[in-house]
Amino acid sequence: MIGKLQGIVDYIGDGFVILLTHGVGYKVYTPEYLTHKSTVELWIETVVREDSIRLFGFSSLATQDLFNMLTGVSGVGPKVALAILGTIKSDTLISAIATGDAKTISTAPGVGKKMAEKIIVELKNKVGTTSATLFAPSADTPAGSALPDLLMALESLGYRRLDIIEMAQNLVAKNPGSDVSKLVPMALKEISGNK
Repeated sequence: MIGKLQGIVDYIGDGFVILLTHGVGYKVYTPEYLTHKSTVELWIETVVREDSIRLFGFSSLATQDLFNMLTGVSGVGPKVALAILGTIKSDTLISAIATGDAKTISTAPGVGKKMAEKIIVELKNKVGTTSATLFAPSADTPAGSALPDLLMALESLGYRRLDIIEMAQNLVAKNPGSDVSKLVPMALKEISGNK
């Protein structure tokens, strides 16, 4: 099995790249944002099916581990797992699983509310004991924190969850014990400062 490939991105397709390594072009499906002609190293997961052998590439072992956990959930295949990892940052995804935030997970294409809840149920204990430690600081947001209320308040003001979740997690982590009435003005100030 191929464990890792290093090479030049020779072609970028829809959800895959052709990675040129020592004169051989490997078709690697990846959620990573790669640029044409760049030199990259990807950790490889080989998925063998009756009718195909596919290579999936990740920039870190932690993301590869998360991919394997996602594909271990019944009903989540490699295509859906890639869609999730391509839409939601790994640390945000782990935090969403750990805190039961199905809404964030269901922002990925092809993932509905039921599938998001299934992912949470099947992976909540796994991310708490293994991969969550690889994605500090936002992964350790306390389950009883003000994060869900802060996200709900900001969404009601018209902000998209994927655009604000990382900032909101950091804000809650930096201000433990603060309630939503204090966090919302801080979040709005941070959002306006980033424009």
